[in-house]
Amino acid sequence: MKSEKSISGESNSQTVGDPLPDSSGVMIPSGRKSEGVSSNHDDEEFSSSFYEEVLDDDRPVSPSDQAREALELRKRLHEVGLQAFVGETLGESTVPLKTLLAAFRVRKPEWMDENCSSTLRLLGLAMLRELTKRQRLPQFSTIDHAVQLLKDSRHIVVVTGAGISTSLGIPDFRSKDTGFYSQLRALGYDEPEQVFDIDTFTQDPTVFYELAGEILPALEVYSPTHQFIRLLQDKNKLQRNYTQNIDNVEKNAGIRADKLVQCHGSWATAHCLKCGFLCRGKEIYPEIKQKKVARCKKCKVELEEAASAKRKRSSTGKSRKRQGLNRDSDDSSDGEYDIPEAGVMKPGITFFGEALPQRFHDCINHVDKDIVDLVIVIGTSMKVRPVSEIPVLVPNHVPHINISRDPINHIDFDITLLGDCDVVVAELCRRAGWELNHDSIPKNQRVEVKPVETMEATFTVKQTIP
Repeated sequence: MKSEKSISGESNSQTVGDPLPDSSGVMIPSGRKSEGVSSNHDDEEFSSSFYEEVLDDDRPVSPSDQAREALELRKRLHEVGLQAFVGETLGESTVPLKTLLAAFRVRKPEWMDENCSSTLRLLGLAMLRELTKRQRLPQFSTIDHAVQLLKDSRHIVVVTGAGISTSLGIPDFRSKDTGFYSQLRALGYDEPEQVFDIDTFTQDPTVFYELAGEILPALEVYSPTHQFIRLLQDKNKLQRNYTQNIDNVEKNAGIRADKLVQCHGSWATAHCLKCGFLCRGKEIYPEIKQKKVARCKKCKVELEEAASAKRKRSSTGKSRKRQGLNRDSDDSSDGEYDIPEAGVMKPGITFFGEALPQRFHDCINHVDKDIVDLVIVIGTSMKVRPVSEIPVLVPNHVPHINISRDPINHIDFDITLLGDCDVVVAELCRRAGWELNHDSIPKNQRVEVKPVETMEATFTVKQTIP
């Protein structure tokens, strides 16, 4: 017997030529493993986060002429299960490893040997991910099907992201062509996550306040897409709007609090990190616009009162008398007012490193997933957990529609409508015979809907007039 490594990195006693188990217990034929892999690229050097990071890059690997073959391979995996699929592809060498890596969107690093155990583990994990994904419902495949779903559904869950607010001039801070990103790099940061990290904010809030003005929401405005969600509410079709946006624009559109889950918090409130004082978010807007760190008003009052009390005691001499009578008592009393500076005000947005509001978990797990009859995802890449897991939590028989500028590859939507979300929702309403009244929608608007040949049930929706 020879000890080999499984693609999970654990040592297993296997006969040479026997299949090797991956982290799920699925057997990968060891004949695919390179015997001469350098120890520098051994599995032991890679943490699970490394594999997750590689797999999170889910851009299509296959050229368009191979997209159909990749789709058929993924379908076959769901039909026969992981063990049988591995046996009939890798085990019988009927499908090249390179083809399988492309089919399951594994973009391995260039330095990684295609036949090394790390590559096999990536492939195994990618197959596991595929099996946990929802499967698209083939009976829904056109924009008219999307319209009919809108008209028939009564408990619609809408998941929204930054794309529904960009028409208002509120930047998507992940878009690298914005002024926000330019300032980010000027301050020495590469990604927004570094600025919107709770530890960074706690240690040095000046970085956040330098940039926050770039993403501060405009007041009392909302987009046609916000109006569309309000329309669903008015028609008693909206079960819940799960927004990942922090701009609080949903409130401007009149979406009710009981219908709204602000997954990442919002600018609506702010609180003091020192004393917990809570205020309306608008009250710290002036400091944000001036790129100054907002300080707590309550703390400032207490500081002034404490300083005034100390001056009075000092001038009357009572402080010295009390020190002589009871030094310990006086020291502890002074300590109560020993606040070196007013506390920092933190907006009510959820920073990276903070837990999502409990309301998110309560609504999706205990109410919405059991009664939702349609999920519409608008203006988000669905990359941030746990919001990205909503399609997995919802029963597979519930239809899913995606509306965005770019396709989402890691979720199999039933219908995908690519284009400006304001244009798309306006066209859906027109076809449904609904009135979507918003000043930004031209009265004579016309659109062109074209299928994307290389993608199933996917259409571009483009405004042609005006």
